[in-house]
Amino acid sequence: MVKAVIFTDFDGTVTWDDSNDYLTDRYGFGKEKRLEAFEGVIDGSKTFREAFWQMLESIDKPLPECIKILEENIQLDPGFKQTFHWAEQNNVPIVVVSSGMRPIIQSLLTSLLGKDSIHKIRIISNEVEIADDHKWKIVYKDDSSFGHDKSKSITDEKNKFEAAQKPGEDRPYYFYCGDGVSDLSAAKECDLLFAKKGKDLIRFCRKENVPYHEFETFDDILASMKQVLSGEKTVEQLMQNDE
Repeated sequence: MVKAVIFTDFDGTVTWDDSNDYLTDRYGFGKEKRLEAFEGVIDGSKTFREAFWQMLESIDKPLPECIKILEENIQLDPGFKQTFHWAEQNNVPIVVVSSGMRPIIQSLLTSLLGKDSIHKIRIISNEVEIADDHKWKIVYKDDSSFGHDKSKSITDEKNKFEAAQKPGEDRPYYFYCGDGVSDLSAAKECDLLFAKKGKDLIRFCRKENVPYHEFETFDDILASMKQVLSGEKTVEQLMQNDE
């Protein structure tokens, strides 16, 4: 029986830094233009799909070189590995729901967790198309304003988990972990939303009155999930801490 499911963003959540931001700031149009583009997403004057496309289009390096750079510079969140092992031991699936690109996510997870672990995490993300001249571009998962409507992906996954339940079983707790504007569509889809301290997702939650629990690392997330699953605290009590 699956008692809980962890849905999580990847860049800046599972990883300490956002890999796409890292590439854009150093090999694209730079941090200032990136921040300006995403201010437009926050205030509603631009879609995430548009801002992210502009950002990635500015990166002028072949994809294999980008992946090599990221493997050498991107670190795992300090508490994620422990959370991964706890989840494996307790039959808690981890589903990465990302606005990033599958080749980068798979390569980084393999590098950071080990090749024996990658098949234990489900990845739902955008893809990449590489042309004959080695230029590459993102291939969005859907036609939404996000490029990948995480709320739809999460709903589809929840339906699968609940369809596999036996009669009389309680449905699992659904947790979501995120940090940025790509998580806006996912913010209302789970029982408990973990939003990273000091990041754009918290600004959105406050603006839209979406309840959340603030975290700094996956150590915080793991401790809170254990409290909920043991009955020590309710989801409502954890979210009250952030009012």
